[in-house]
Amino acid sequence: MLNTLLLVLVIVAVSVLLLGVRVFFVKGGRFPNTHVSGNKALRQKGIGCVQSQDREAQRKPRFSISELEKALNDGVN
Repeated sequence: MLNTLLLVLVIVAVSVLLLGVRVFFVKGGRFPNTHVSGNKALRQKGIGCVQSQDREAQRKPRFSISELEKALNDGVN
């Protein structure tokens, strides 16, 4: 069992090292941006992240003041 645990730890350590080569060994290295909004081709097509689109939709007011006044006046009449 101890041999299996050590083997797994070595495999995980090598995997992390290989995944982080750019981060660990390149000056100013960073992990690549894999988010949808980080992809230039998708941005040019107007494709964005659903979470970002939802956040933007929630920031926009649903009705303007004139629409609210009209809805209130129609409801009273």
